[in-house]
Amino acid sequence: MAQQPQFQFPKGILPIVFIGIILLIFISKSTVTMDAGEAGVLWKRFGGGVVTDQPPLGEGFHLVAPWNTVIVYETRQQELTEKMKVLSSNGLEIQLEATAWYQPVTAELGFLHQTKGTNYLDRVLKPAMRSATRSVVGRYTPDEIYSTKRDAIQEEIFIETQKIVQDQYIQLNDVLVRDVTLPAAIKDAIERKLGQEQESQEYEFRLEKAKKEAEKQRIEAQGKADANRILSASLNDWILKDKGIEATLKLSQSPNSKVIVVGGGGDGLPLILGNN
Repeated sequence: MAQQPQFQFPKGILPIVFIGIILLIFISKSTVTMDAGEAGVLWKRFGGGVVTDQPPLGEGFHLVAPWNTVIVYETRQQELTEKMKVLSSNGLEIQLEATAWYQPVTAELGFLHQTKGTNYLDRVLKPAMRSATRSVVGRYTPDEIYSTKRDAIQEEIFIETQKIVQDQYIQLNDVLVRDVTLPAAIKDAIERKLGQEQESQEYEFRLEKAKKEAEKQRIEAQGKADANRILSASLNDWILKDKGIEATLKLSQSPNSKVIVVGGGGDGLPLILGNN
C-alpha cells in the first residue's frame, strides 16, 4: 500500500501561534468597559494599591495593565429598604418600614473602596439608618407616629442618617417612611380617637356655620328695622297727600275709563271710581 503523506506545520509557525495566544490573553486582561451608571476603582499591584489621587474610571473603554485590577461600582441612585422594630416614647414596640435613596460619591470612590469596600451598604448605611430611626422614633408617641407626626419623623430620620454618613463617602438623597405597623389594640384605639376628633371638628364647623347664619339674619333684620324707622320718621300728611295726587294724575292719563272724584277720600285724597 502507498503511504499517505502527513501534514506538518512549518517550524517557524508554532512560535508565532504561541505568541499570538499570549497577546490575546494579554489584551483581554488589559481592557475594561464601564457601562452607563458605573465607575471603576483601579488597584495597582505594583503601584501602591488603590488609586485615590486620580478620578475613577468613567463610562466607556479603558486599557489597564493585566496585573492590575478594576473594581466596578454602580454610581446611580440606589434604594435600600429596611424593616425595623423600634420603641416609641412610652416603650411600645412598633414595626416600621423605611426606604433610603443613596449613591456613592463618585469622585471619592477610591477612598470608599479603601476604607469600606464594596459591601459599604452593610458596613455603613444600614447601621446608620437603624440607629437614626430608633433615636427619632423614641421621641414620639404611637399616635403621633401613626398619624400627625409622620412627615416630621421622616424628615428627622433623613437628617440624623445624613449626619452619620456624610463623612463616609456616601451621598444620602432622601428617606421615606413607607409603613408603620402598631399592635392591633393600639391601632384600633388610635383610629377611634381620630374618628371622634373628626366628628368633633365637623360639629364645631356646623355650629360655627349656624352662628354665622344667625348673625347674618340678625344684621338683615336690624337693617330692615332701621330702614322702616327712618321711613316712618320722614313721612307726614303733606307728603302722603302729594304722593296720592301724583298717583291720581298718572291714573287719569290712563286710556281705561274711570271716574275721578277730587277730595272724595276721608283724608282729602281723590277717589277713583268706575275703573275698568
